[in-house]
Amino acid sequence: MSNQVQQKENHENLFQEIGQVVDDDDAKPTEIESYCVNCSENGITKLLLTRIPHWRDIVIMSFNCEHCGFNNNEVQFAGAISEKGCTCTFTINNKQDLNRQLVKSETASIKLDEIDLEIPATAKRGCLTTIEGVISSIIEDLSAEQPNRKHQDVVTYEKIEIIIQKLSGYLENKEPFTITVDDPAGNSYIENLCAPNPDSKLHIRHYVRTRDMEISLGLNVPDEQKDDLEKSNSSSDDDDLPEVMKFPANCSHCNVPCDTKMQIINIPHFKEVVIMATTCDACGYKSNEVKSSGGISPLGKKISLKIEDLEDMSRDVLKSETCSLSIPEVELELMGGTLGGRFTTVEGLLRQIHDELKDKSPFSVGDSIQDERKFAFQKFIDKLNKVMSGEALPITLILDDPLGNSYLQNPYAPDSDPNMIIEQYERTWEQNEFLGLNDMVLENYGDSNN
Repeated sequence: MSNQVQQKENHENLFQEIGQVVDDDDAKPTEIESYCVNCSENGITKLLLTRIPHWRDIVIMSFNCEHCGFNNNEVQFAGAISEKGCTCTFTINNKQDLNRQLVKSETASIKLDEIDLEIPATAKRGCLTTIEGVISSIIEDLSAEQPNRKHQDVVTYEKIEIIIQKLSGYLENKEPFTITVDDPAGNSYIENLCAPNPDSKLHIRHYVRTRDMEISLGLNVPDEQKDDLEKSNSSSDDDDLPEVMKFPANCSHCNVPCDTKMQIINIPHFKEVVIMATTCDACGYKSNEVKSSGGISPLGKKISLKIEDLEDMSRDVLKSETCSLSIPEVELELMGGTLGGRFTTVEGLLRQIHDELKDKSPFSVGDSIQDERKFAFQKFIDKLNKVMSGEALPITLILDDPLGNSYLQNPYAPDSDPNMIIEQYERTWEQNEFLGLNDMVLENYGDSNN
């Protein structure tokens, strides 16, 4: 027991928290004479054992050659590979966000969603930097060959120049952008300024690695574990779910025979749902519908989400056919039954509402409509457009389902979402009557007296 305590104390003495000033010589960087791959002379490699608060221990390595000026830095991890991979997604909209620290391991890829730019894991080694440092490094790499491209390939030069200007605008906070770090080893990190509490701007998703990921990380994966890894990486177990089923139907638009596909999907932290989709090759009509499986929930559910940025628009949402929807800020209210059951995103749901109102509302257009009503309707459509573009945020999205069969994605699950409130309530007699629950016989079913 004493040996374990001694080892723990030695480990804590070796790894000091990042940014902490210490006088102990053992905690200072270790210098090692190393071979320079650039000029074949000897340079100096410095090693520093560092602990990142609320995360883990890392080894920072920096090489510098005084003969040719070549330098290089790298980060490695002082511990085992995590059990799961992780994806960190962060939205930057101010200078403070650009200064957040970022640890990229040698197995991590970086993607800038708005310009669809991805830096693969093989392109750069592990590093400890800031988000501003990542953007600056990308600009430097892209700019290196621009003079040659300008003379050899003008088209490519102009395309890359547009990206460079976009990245430079990010550094000047001209517009927000989203950075995603995907690391199968789970060893990458974006600083959480709210730690140990969740950061509303930082979304972290953990996932089970595939067999190919395990092999690429150098892990020994027996052949008999192949099927188990592939099954656990999916959102639901293939043994528990049937294959996609097809059954014949007629198109509701042109009445031509077509196929309807159906499958049961397990939504994490919620329940199983049945998704049905119909596509008609003759007229191009498409429709999809979602129904909850299992028994009726004993309580109703009301979900309120404060949408503060466009990233919240990408949350998955399951709206059942009994769910009502409202957004008080734009005076939008849909009764239960409107649009049927839908499994989509918040943006997809709002866009569908927009299209239904704009294109299929028979009394909102035409010469006979009064100017006052026409103006009010157009004003409402404009508000909805501003919500979808992010100009009218924040707003509050409220889903009220008396059967409790609706769902809104919580990126912090199983922890609570600071912007989401979920209330459960008992249904009124009128709600049960409307749903046909008052006439259901739940006890002594089949008794002649019932």
